[in-house]
Amino acid sequence: MKRGELYRVSNPSSRDPKRYRVFVVVSRQALIGSSYSSVVCAPVYTAYHGLVTQVQVGPNEGLKHHSSIHCDDLVSLPKTVLTYYVGSLPPSKMRELNIALGKALDLPNVNYL
Repeated sequence: MKRGELYRVSNPSSRDPKRYRVFVVVSRQALIGSSYSSVVCAPVYTAYHGLVTQVQVGPNEGLKHHSSIHCDDLVSLPKTVLTYYVGSLPPSKMRELNIALGKALDLPNVNYL
């Protein structure tokens, strides 16, 4: 498992009306590789509102539809539910993701990979 990989999760929460939801792993690689049992993820939705905290993704990243990563909705998921690999973000999308995460968390000057 690596930062920037997308996984389809079944029944992600009782609040989510979808049977499946795709999530992108956003935790730092040191945590992902550790014995810690969960990682921070951002959900992927088909809706895109043009917010600076959203990153557009689609078939190039392994998805069936044009969608967006919503960095304002971060969740912690057990590593054990991240088993259905969908794809991964290229370096250009990782830069966009980092900027969107910086905006969502109100971190100043986050413009790096």
